[in-house]
Amino acid sequence: MRALEKAGFKIIREGKHIVMSDGVHFVTIPRHNPVHAVTMGGIVRDAGLSVEEFKKVL
Repeated sequence: MRALEKAGFKIIREGKHIVMSDGVHFVTIPRHNPVHAVTMGGIVRDAGLSVEEFKKVL
């Protein structure tokens, strides 16, 4: 969540999942910890980021 905030995403809604948006892309993040790698890859893809771009904002 913090990495997406660094990439320009803002929290839109919170509940069982967190919905974030940068104005163009919407991503839904589950609240459970840890988030599985496959799920995280889908979130990064939905955010319009490459894996390298995501690693830079970590």
